[in-house]
Amino acid sequence: MGKTILVVEDNELNLRLFCDLLDAHGYRAHPVRDGRDAVARAREVAPDLIIMDIQLPHVSGLDLIKQMKADDALKAVPIMAVTAYAGKGDEEQIRAAGAEAYVSKPISVIKFIESVGAFA
Repeated sequence: MGKTILVVEDNELNLRLFCDLLDAHGYRAHPVRDGRDAVARAREVAPDLIIMDIQLPHVSGLDLIKQMKADDALKAVPIMAVTAYAGKGDEEQIRAAGAEAYVSKPISVIKFIESVGAFA
């Protein structure tokens, strides 16, 4: 199996799509449905990449990115934000929080896999 990727996504259909795509391309996907569990799960699985939804119900993906980048055990792990936020300035805000990559929803499968491959 390939590299380990943590997928933080509350939408079950998107989570399944992302994990299935990753599995089909030889990655080991670890799903996280609740953002409140993301930091602990990331420490547990030591991923090579984190895919982060920005709009989560209990905690903002932006806040999670900042928290992970401030954590000595996680700060070196690249984060790819996947979000429906596609307005002017949103990508800059997400990158300023610490995300190394940004993919807008609905995703292009090819762009999604290419972005993952650039970091994992």
